[in-house]
Amino acid sequence: MIKNYFTIAVRNLLKQKGLSFINIFGLSVGLAAFILFMIYALNEFSFDGFHKKGKLIYRAYLDIEAREGEKKFYSTYHPMPLGPALKKDLAGVREFVRLKGAWTESFLKMGDKVSREKLSFADPAFFTVFSFPLKEGNPYTVLKEPNSIVITEKVATKLFGKEEAVGKVIQIKYGEGYEPFSVTGVAEDIPSNSGISFSMIGNFEYLLGTNEGKRSANNWHRSSYQTFVELEPGSHLNSDYKKLDAFYMTYYGEDEKERQKEKGGTAKQSATYRLQPLAETHTDPAKGGMGDKEAIDPQTIWILLGIATGVLIIACINFTTLSIGRSAGRSKEIGVRKVIGGTKGRLVVQFLIEAFVMSLVSAGLGILLAYLLLPFFNQMADRELQFSFRQFPQMFWLIGVLIALVSLLAGSYPAWVLSSFKPVEVLKTKVRLKGSNYFTKSLVTMQFVLSAGLIICTLVVLSQLKYMRSQNPGFNKENIVVIDGEGTDPKEPYPILKRELAQYPEILGTASAELSMGEGMGWSRSGFKYKGKDKDVYEYFIDTNYLDLMGIKLLAGRNFDSHFADDTVKSVIINEAMMKDFGWTLDNAVGQQLTGYMESLSPVVIGVVKDINFRSFAEKIEPQMFHQFKSYKPWKYFVRMSAGDPSKSLATIEKVWRKIMPEYPLKYSFLDEDLRRFYEGEERWGKIVGWAGGISIFLACLGLLGLAALAAVNRTKEVGIRKVLGASVTGIVGLLSKDFLKLVVIALLIASPLAWYFMHRWLEGFAYRINIGWSVFLITAIGAMLVALVTVGVQAVKAAVANPVTSLRTE
Repeated sequence: MIKNYFTIAVRNLLKQKGLSFINIFGLSVGLAAFILFMIYALNEFSFDGFHKKGKLIYRAYLDIEAREGEKKFYSTYHPMPLGPALKKDLAGVREFVRLKGAWTESFLKMGDKVSREKLSFADPAFFTVFSFPLKEGNPYTVLKEPNSIVITEKVATKLFGKEEAVGKVIQIKYGEGYEPFSVTGVAEDIPSNSGISFSMIGNFEYLLGTNEGKRSANNWHRSSYQTFVELEPGSHLNSDYKKLDAFYMTYYGEDEKERQKEKGGTAKQSATYRLQPLAETHTDPAKGGMGDKEAIDPQTIWILLGIATGVLIIACINFTTLSIGRSAGRSKEIGVRKVIGGTKGRLVVQFLIEAFVMSLVSAGLGILLAYLLLPFFNQMADRELQFSFRQFPQMFWLIGVLIALVSLLAGSYPAWVLSSFKPVEVLKTKVRLKGSNYFTKSLVTMQFVLSAGLIICTLVVLSQLKYMRSQNPGFNKENIVVIDGEGTDPKEPYPILKRELAQYPEILGTASAELSMGEGMGWSRSGFKYKGKDKDVYEYFIDTNYLDLMGIKLLAGRNFDSHFADDTVKSVIINEAMMKDFGWTLDNAVGQQLTGYMESLSPVVIGVVKDINFRSFAEKIEPQMFHQFKSYKPWKYFVRMSAGDPSKSLATIEKVWRKIMPEYPLKYSFLDEDLRRFYEGEERWGKIVGWAGGISIFLACLGLLGLAALAAVNRTKEVGIRKVLGASVTGIVGLLSKDFLKLVVIALLIASPLAWYFMHRWLEGFAYRINIGWSVFLITAIGAMLVALVTVGVQAVKAAVANPVTSLRTE
């Protein structure tokens, strides 16, 4: 019997090849979109799940009480002695791992060849605590020696080709000169769902012998390292807050006592240490990600899955409406089946099996589409996802459940409607399927509600992106090249570079600073007490040319001057936001002392500049301070080029760099592009939502096409009579189209306020944002109406131009 059902199902699909193809293809597109989003979600939720000891690994973080008028703050970067202290003082800590990520690239020397690569450092237990598979080397010994180093497969191939890497020596510039590092292991390339990533990783013990290590080894007030602990099985230290509070007081008790005195003995403990499960580090944006992997808000993942589900629902609705239309000619078949003994139950099974066959074929095609589209999706989502059942074994049962669910959702209604026909009425051709009932109207309306909503969201995201990119940040970001001097001796190249470039007319000026601006360029922030109040200030080390080169406007006081020795010792320039935060004005800010900031120094304000957006436009402008203190070094060189084609200026810069620094490869970026990267997350959102909206519109139109075809079939005789009585083609097209256009209008009226609400909430996350104007809704409405009109119009014109004689013979 079941075999017979499958045979009939296949025959019916082949009988109506056109509609069957549209039906299957539409569902496969919806399934492909859902599978891609599902892989993305599985990847995000499975971060760091491959570590065998994952349930025992915790990241230490500092839980800091909210200051007056500010949000609660967490820090995942800690002092160098924290890890050893946790293991020594707290029972339950089996092992610790300190990690220093690579924010910049280091120079590597292999013979005469110099290249760049990121160098991280971790404690020797790194490969025994974490489960990063090694292709070569023993996890217990690869980081045993101070100058040992482990590299990834990718780096090993890049440096040594097919030769064995272990035992090779690499000269790496760290600090003032090159140091020899011996390759003791090769790790498999880091999985895409790993919060920790590295290209080369050395022994943390090496750092202890450097100037950085000497400054930090016993310093509990210098925080630059992430710290992880492996707990003993059965330990509940992560939830023993009293022990963790007491541990914090052991090392910061004096600071807390001082704070208690200032607050009159009424203040709570200002901070404490806590332990965060490794599995939660990627989905807790409040505490931040690890290294260069940003944490993601779980709400974002669920929203994306919601969008994917919406697209899939549209595909199922489309499947349902087309199935009804495709089955419109099968009423007599159903009547005959019932007359010869066919039961309603068997007919329902028949139609459900047909739906299952189509779902199965659609799933196969959907999986193939998802596999082919994955590289494009990776580029759009900025991920390195793999279509791997090994990495995501959950995909087996998820796809199986998806096929069964889609079969039920898409096949239940047609099965119920078609199996309910009364055989006598059917055989007398008194029953016909109507495309104008409330259920099918609701389906079409829901499709366009989801589609229009996604399109509105896309337009709002794009408008906000355009707004942020087009805003003047308060300085001239155009035509500036930022040269990365990290790893060189800043006293050596910059003065020569500046002097040499000044000879070329296409170079308009140069300046230097410790940091650049833009995503991934880093920042420096200092906290101190000013007259009993806690203050946080972004600080930037710059030279005397920086403000002029960047076009930053001076509002009061003066710029730095090389003729004033104090300018390199204790002079600072502040922005308007800092001036207001400290309670000063343009009239009295110059001459103020920053008491509390490096007590022995107490810098003096010599100038106030106009606020600039040195961070993303999603953030409000914070207090900012510029200085020239001798203890800092300029690692970034800013070169302003003449406007127009930059190729000549870049060629000049490369020629001069090769002349003065022949062994160091030039690395540069454009300042405006660095700043633009602040908005890559929003750009990804816009692309993903936009594509989802486009797919949903496409699928909705397929469903509309099926309903229009059904309506035309049911009104064939009416159309013929109207033509005989003199109706024009235009009038008939309008007659068949108006009902569907009404549904689109209703969908727009429902979608618009819902989309406005959600996008208004989204925009609240930006300090500087657009207002959602009426034009967004007008553009969406016009676009949706035109698409619907064209879709329905094609079928309506086909019915309107048909021979009326043929039409009158249809019943």
